[in-house]
Amino acid sequence: MSNKTISKSNAERFISAYNQIDHSLRTIYGFKRSISYADLIRKAVPLNSVVRKFEDELIDYGRLRNSIVHKTNPNYVIAEPHIEVVEDFEKIAKIISTPPTAYDKVCKKDVITCRSDINIKNLLELMVKYGYKNIPIFEDNTLKGVVIGASLLDNFGNCLLNNVNLDEFSRSTAAIEVATFLHENSYFTICDKRLTIEKALNYFYLNRKLQMIIITEKGTSFEPLLGVITIADILDMNAIIENYQ
Repeated sequence: MSNKTISKSNAERFISAYNQIDHSLRTIYGFKRSISYADLIRKAVPLNSVVRKFEDELIDYGRLRNSIVHKTNPNYVIAEPHIEVVEDFEKIAKIISTPPTAYDKVCKKDVITCRSDINIKNLLELMVKYGYKNIPIFEDNTLKGVVIGASLLDNFGNCLLNNVNLDEFSRSTAAIEVATFLHENSYFTICDKRLTIEKALNYFYLNRKLQMIIITEKGTSFEPLLGVITIADILDMNAIIENYQ
């Protein structure tokens, strides 16, 4: 009797996780009720980093769900999943429906910023001292742009090609003159502090140029900086998804 009760609980938990995933993805992305669960997963792959990561498991578990319920009565259990399978499916369901925020888990909050009038020489000193490749330019709690290390290197390369004195260039050129601006080349973007790890990963997946996600309270450039998420955080975010409980 005890084993039967536990097995039934496992089946109920598995079906509940299946329904949670099905409902969450249809609600988030507005998928029609008419498409199958398998098509739902496939359509969500390019949109959701968690679904993309666990695509094979989600498809397999969908097939398993069809095996453990009666064809004409989805509430009637005809097979029982192992507890390890149930727990894995529940973990995936939880991170799809309630993913953690990137701000709470990986966001760097002690960010170095600079003013637009700082010269490149002093800017490089900041980069070397604090180990940052990209530095946001903020004035009066307003984002003016971001100095991207790779773009700065291009500027120095052009100076060499055109026989421009590097020392003179670095002393006479202001940071704002070599900065990248919002939506220009897509090296950075701005999001609010509710940004989830799943969405942050998808930003980096969809835009291979992206270097930095800047976090502000409401996701606008006219408010104080709360922190940044960079490509260096991708491994940590993937690890959080892997070990999410």
